[in-house]
Amino acid sequence: MTQRFNEYETEVLESIRPGDGERAEILGLGGELADAVNKSGIAKGMITGSVARDTWVSGDRDLDVFMLFPPELTPEELEEKGLSLAKAIAKEFGGDYVEKYAQHPYLNADIRGFDVDLVPCYAVEDASKIKSAVDRTPFHTRYMKSRIADKTDDVRLLKMFSKACGVYGSDQMTGGFAGYLCEIFICYYGGFRECIKAAAEDWHTGLVIDLEKHQAKEFEDPLIVIDPTDPKRNVAASLTQTKMSEFCEFARGYLKNPSEEFFVRRTGMPMSKEELSARLKERGTALYGIVFKTPGIIPDVIVPQLKRSEGSVAALLERHGFGINRCGSFMGDENCIILFEMLTDSLPAVEKRLGPPVRESENSERFIAKHLGKTMSGPYIKDDRYYVEILRRYPTVMSLLKSRDFVECGLGKHVKNSVMKKYDIVRGAECHSDEFAVFLGGFFEEKSPLVKILERN
Repeated sequence: MTQRFNEYETEVLESIRPGDGERAEILGLGGELADAVNKSGIAKGMITGSVARDTWVSGDRDLDVFMLFPPELTPEELEEKGLSLAKAIAKEFGGDYVEKYAQHPYLNADIRGFDVDLVPCYAVEDASKIKSAVDRTPFHTRYMKSRIADKTDDVRLLKMFSKACGVYGSDQMTGGFAGYLCEIFICYYGGFRECIKAAAEDWHTGLVIDLEKHQAKEFEDPLIVIDPTDPKRNVAASLTQTKMSEFCEFARGYLKNPSEEFFVRRTGMPMSKEELSARLKERGTALYGIVFKTPGIIPDVIVPQLKRSEGSVAALLERHGFGINRCGSFMGDENCIILFEMLTDSLPAVEKRLGPPVRESENSERFIAKHLGKTMSGPYIKDDRYYVEILRRYPTVMSLLKSRDFVECGLGKHVKNSVMKKYDIVRGAECHSDEFAVFLGGFFEEKSPLVKILERN
């Protein structure tokens, strides 16, 4: 019989499996909070997430308690009653709280050292009849609770493995795995090792994993994992192609040379302003950052807009002849930055433009009329086409990024609103700030997760 866990996995599990005391503490608080919801008489309380399914990792202090309201309530009534009840419970338990927003508001509270989310949702009878995205969560908990009971250690290992790979987190900035997705993987493949082997050997773009064999919609994502409770939802929708590829490489590396290194999550190292200056001198490139205030909207809305804006600005720069080595973006608590490492940041004053073929008489006449007396040279003919040489409108990256063309290049709605109020163009080492230090470190030390382990060893 094959041993379920190797020596490294066994040792890791000893450190990440919650003890009896930790389990009693978090489940005790969860039970008290759920009881408080029940006592209100207007909603039913339910512990959800990894705590309910016993798949959380020791040391995690996150607790999700859902408040299930009758589906007859309007969204406005759910918001009003849900927030009112959540605030009353948070005050009862002596917790500081803040309002947050998913599809509708919920409360995040610090209670007895735990990070507690009190989330109102609808108590719908069927997952196909959900009225808001969070209504799915109770169904996920009910579906997975019994099915994963004898594989909770496998889930914990997969979570730690994913964290070490930098793939854990379904938020838009991470673009990786949710905890629920890890649980589906373990159910589907039967265990941690089987899942890792499949990722290393069999995963490919467009792969479909469907536990219930009930897929009712086509997807074009890198990996399609059909929600067991909703045949029209891809649980892996947030997973990017890059993160999927990194995970597959990481899995191959582990199977070839297993070690505890593959379960250690390492935080990014901040880069100092002096280090940034030295790195730019070494690389011989020019760095430009577009900095603006972070819009007061949830990250899952802003981050996609930030990435889209990054792509739009990159296309604008390239259309005007500026070569880009790489680009990136980051959302901080106070400020956002869109960063470009430029291979060229200034161009000659003269710009050569191609005209129509000489044989196209009407187009040729229009081209000549448009440029007559307005060029540095031309219109002239070379081979079978017209050319002109004109004064370049934007000879530097700085002039382009300070222009109206930048503002109108296709920025995301909330990004553009913030940029319109105020934005700064910073260059070189001036792109550094304490808020961006870790992001800058990762930007210039970009390596696949496996390569980082290979270099350390």
